[in-house]
Amino acid sequence: MKKRLGIISLFIVVFIAFIAIWNYSYYQGKEEAYIPVNSNKSTPSIPSESGVFERSEYAIDYAKMPIDENHQRSIQNYYDNRAFYGAPPSIPHEVNSDRNMGDNSCLKCHENGGYVEKYKAYTPVTPHPEKINCRQCHVPQKTQTLFKATNFERGTTPMVGANNALDGSPPVIPHDLQLRENCLACHAGPSAPKEIRVTHPERINCRQCHVPNNKVTVDVGDFIRKTVK
Repeated sequence: MKKRLGIISLFIVVFIAFIAIWNYSYYQGKEEAYIPVNSNKSTPSIPSESGVFERSEYAIDYAKMPIDENHQRSIQNYYDNRAFYGAPPSIPHEVNSDRNMGDNSCLKCHENGGYVEKYKAYTPVTPHPEKINCRQCHVPQKTQTLFKATNFERGTTPMVGANNALDGSPPVIPHDLQLRENCLACHAGPSAPKEIRVTHPERINCRQCHVPNNKVTVDVGDFIRKTVK
């Protein structure tokens, strides 16, 4: 009888110990499902997407902002303002002075954007406002005066809507990330081309789902996209 009570007592002690250890492990392993952006910027981010976090305060505004159907930019407008795919956009308007550069003039409109009555359009937001020597890369349009037509080929541009590996998967990033660290500049807000405007600007950790389209890959044979019937 004493032996049986001893076994039962040992079983009860082991069971209680198991419950206690499991409960402690469970609560130690719990963490928040959503970790908000650390506003003090003490947490380092990937350099290629650092601009998104620096401009994250605008993400919620973009999500709540109504779409102005009458003054939207199109992807065609976007590429028409570039000599070739990947080139810096040219300056489609007059500038006060050839010496006028950076935060003295350009960033007054292009840092935060906004509607410009004179041009009946929304100002595109620069993804790199820290680069204030704007005229080093961006030049005024002079195609109607100095230059003549040539056989220069602009190259091909990525197809909108065909940038994902599978139907329903997040589209890959078809361009380089240098000087494009702020995804919200081109993909959110009223100045974003309507074809590439993101539906969820509040999810600012873009690289969690969207990866660069790295062409340096191992050949795995022919890939056939599965079509949805």
